[in-house]
Amino acid sequence: MSIPAFSDIAKSSNDLLTKDFYHTAASNLEIKSKAPNGVSFNVKGKSTHDSNTAGSIEAKYKDDPSGIFFNHLLFLIRSPLDRSSNISSQALIRPGQASLLMFYRRAGLTLTQAWTTANVLDTKIEVENQLAKGLKAELLTQYLPKSNTYGAKTNLYFKQPNFHGRAFFDLFKGPTATIDAVLGHEGFLVGAEAGYDVQKAAITRYSAAVGYAVPQYSAAITATNNLSVFAASYYHKVNSDVEAGAKATWDSKAGDKVGLEVASKWRLDPTSFAKARRPTLWPA
Repeated sequence: MSIPAFSDIAKSSNDLLTKDFYHTAASNLEIKSKAPNGVSFNVKGKSTHDSNTAGSIEAKYKDDPSGIFFNHLLFLIRSPLDRSSNISSQALIRPGQASLLMFYRRAGLTLTQAWTTANVLDTKIEVENQLAKGLKAELLTQYLPKSNTYGAKTNLYFKQPNFHGRAFFDLFKGPTATIDAVLGHEGFLVGAEAGYDVQKAAITRYSAAVGYAVPQYSAAITATNNLSVFAASYYHKVNSDVEAGAKATWDSKAGDKVGLEVASKWRLDPTSFAKARRPTLWPA
């Protein structure tokens, strides 16, 4: 199994406990299409059952990496092209003629632009596996025409066989940074998260988690909100039709009660399923 992001260490149990329940989860509508030229369109809608509805229309264009490389050049007087570089040059000599050849390799990027029902214009530029293998970089900008205000964020994602790290930077607010990392080995996971305010030169939040995950079941213990809220969760895929999970939560600043939730999912047929969830309080 791949190493999850820090926020997904307990994803299996959290999804079982929160998703698909009409009164506790927002309703979502998503329509996707793709034009012949490769541009993808996505219309999203979300309702939280309290008369608040939000939506957006999104267009995405992906420019795949490309370039021209020569494996053999007559009279080449330098080493072969370095394919790891986007721009490189070589000297080529022929009888009575000398020239300098330059080659440019297009790195490839993904451009996404969206317009929301709140009259916000969002733009995202992504580059993946170009700066380094396993590294994805994002630049997100936001423009509010009514107030003529701007926002900009930079996100970095780095994945390796036993590591998953992320960094989120808000360039206009603070600036602030949120960094998390997860290490994994043979199903065991350990991760941490920290927030930092550059202007205040202070750590604003921190969390930690440990877990164990295999395809059939997973378990996790998390400590969030500056290590003041503790949660223990368990998920079990009993068979292809039945799933079960539970989560216990204790807020050390709120009292001596432990919240306990249990849920189960039963697949009736390939297109339908039934879920049940029981939230309650348990004495600490």
